[in-house]
Amino acid sequence: MDLIELFINEDEANDGISAISFVKQPAIEENFVALSQQKVEFKSIDDDKRVVVGLALIPNKEIYRRQGDYEYNIVFSEDTVKKASHLYLKQLNNNNATLEHEKDATGISVVESWIVEDVENDKSKLYDLNATKGSWVVVMKVDNDEVWQDVKNGTYLGLSIEGIFSDQQVKTSEEQVQEIEMTDEELIEAIIKMLEETDLN
Repeated sequence: MDLIELFINEDEANDGISAISFVKQPAIEENFVALSQQKVEFKSIDDDKRVVVGLALIPNKEIYRRQGDYEYNIVFSEDTVKKASHLYLKQLNNNNATLEHEKDATGISVVESWIVEDVENDKSKLYDLNATKGSWVVVMKVDNDEVWQDVKNGTYLGLSIEGIFSDQQVKTSEEQVQEIEMTDEELIEAIIKMLEETDLN
């Protein structure tokens, strides 16, 4: 299966993340944690806080995609994840949120954002996010009553980014890149057969 790397092209004005969406099935397969529900670990956090924490992007994690009959995986490098997170904040997009990538949602803001540098000592470990080095963690405040109720009842389980990235193919499908190993004799036989089939001999 082809592997496509997505990256931020600094020469492209539109490249970057424009919003973060609350979704039922996050593409990165990581659920966010509603802090108010962690009654043992976070005793000072309650429903009034209306805060969730989750992974917005994970580097080097292959994410399945499909366009028509074409199936492939996409991946982000650590450098791209960091650039995307910085650009998202620089462009003041922290109040941009959607639901299932379909409906704009008001009253949802990213209030904390960081890149995991040290897995063992990172704040994300407090929330059992199992974040890898280079992951982008966001804390989101949900002041929208309807959305918060949906978070509490499990309608939304994770986060998914919205944005535009440049891309480059870094690996073709295994069928296309299989190496053919043969002896000199086998190689000569293959060439003779090819010439016979094309009537060039």
